[in-house]
Amino acid sequence: MAKDEKVRAKTEQAKGKAKEAMGRMAGNERMTAEGRADQAKGDVRQAKEKAKDAFKH
Repeated sequence: MAKDEKVRAKTEQAKGKAKEAMGRMAGNERMTAEGRADQAKGDVRQAKEKAKDAFKH
């Protein structure tokens, strides 16, 4: 389960970066903001998983 969550976090971060880049190229502020939000969700998920790992060891 934890491995799935880590992969999901990385995927959200990558999708967010891509969406932000596309938004910037298109001049679409909404898409840029959505990309940043997706990245933030991925960051939070990753931090949660790192905290879980720290308590396991």
